[in-house]
Amino acid sequence: MTEIYLDNSATTRCSDEAAKVMAKVLTEDYGNPSSLHNKGMEAENYLKNTRKVIADSLKVDKNEIYFTSGGSESNNAVILGYAAENPKKGKHVITTSIEHASVEMPFQYLEQNGYEVTRLKVDQYGNISLDELRDAIREDTALVSLMHVNNEIGTVEPIEEAAEIIHEKNPNTVFHVDAIQSYGKIPVFPKRTGIDLLSVSGHKIHGPKGSGFLYIKDKVRVRPLVFGGGQERLMRSGTENVPAIAGLGTAVSEIFEDLPGHLDEFVRLRKIFSDGIKDIDGLSINGSLVPYDGAMAKSYDGKKEFRTNAASDNETGIVAPYIISLSVQNVRAEVLLHALEEKGIFVSAGSACSSNRTNVSRTLTAIHLPKNLLESTVRFSMSYHTTATEITEAVKALHEIVPMLQRYTRH
Repeated sequence: MTEIYLDNSATTRCSDEAAKVMAKVLTEDYGNPSSLHNKGMEAENYLKNTRKVIADSLKVDKNEIYFTSGGSESNNAVILGYAAENPKKGKHVITTSIEHASVEMPFQYLEQNGYEVTRLKVDQYGNISLDELRDAIREDTALVSLMHVNNEIGTVEPIEEAAEIIHEKNPNTVFHVDAIQSYGKIPVFPKRTGIDLLSVSGHKIHGPKGSGFLYIKDKVRVRPLVFGGGQERLMRSGTENVPAIAGLGTAVSEIFEDLPGHLDEFVRLRKIFSDGIKDIDGLSINGSLVPYDGAMAKSYDGKKEFRTNAASDNETGIVAPYIISLSVQNVRAEVLLHALEEKGIFVSAGSACSSNRTNVSRTLTAIHLPKNLLESTVRFSMSYHTTATEITEAVKALHEIVPMLQRYTRH
């Protein structure tokens, strides 16, 4: 049976070249980058090269990039680290009602320790209100944290407009963006956009698990959460995971070769999927139906900003084309997931970090998805390796499985 992997928002297959580089570092260039001999210098060069590749992709300085173990650490490090280092900036922070747990839980921690947290609501498509954001910013607002692309329904939040509002309303407020589901897929340029802190995970972009990084704008002070040998310029002590970092650098180089072209292909595949399921009763796609495409990526070249989610242009907002949230009436998500798995098709019943729990999705609740669909929603997510044949096969499987499961449920 051929496997069709459509759970790429949970993790991606490590690229062949990234895996090769990692094997070489593990078995040949295995020195400690803090060592002064040649073996140490070989290892250090991998760190330097990856840091430069990442910095170039974001159009920032290489000294503003710090390696971490992944997205969750990156989010925790900047949210808790910034609050700890800057207590005089204020005890008010802002986030949204649809953040990933690695953002929501640090905010809960702050809330339990004397901070006031404002959680912005979203509309039925997952978009925040910029007016609500503007009204929420106060003199004592220390930090605003927004995700760029929602991990469950793919909504692209208006981070450019948000940054402008934040810095205009309170120049002392720092802006953090969780770019874990957008980096390497949708353009993001922190300096030109007004982002002060940015989190990224390597295994979402064909890098290895256990890799990730932070962008921390020069002069923004963040207290380290890990102390010791002073690696990563005191920001994250502990010997760097050189094999993973080397693999991450290779994956980043590969993924930025033609970002607009990749986006256009995602849009094409999404259309094949959405057109193919139209005549299946009881199916609905959550979030906006307007995908971010290659033309948008080209216009957002760092010289002329593209407003990704201007309400005046598009009332429903914009969705990342590689994430499709599908609700199926009268069929539980877990049942559909396993029925697809039997055909070699792998999807998710929600965020991979929480799908093993019975909690109802905060995102689906926040967009006011009807109660009967809250536990009947699955996520299809694509990567650059996804093909039209795979999407067509997934659509074919849905045609076969969904009516059968619905009949079974009614009986």
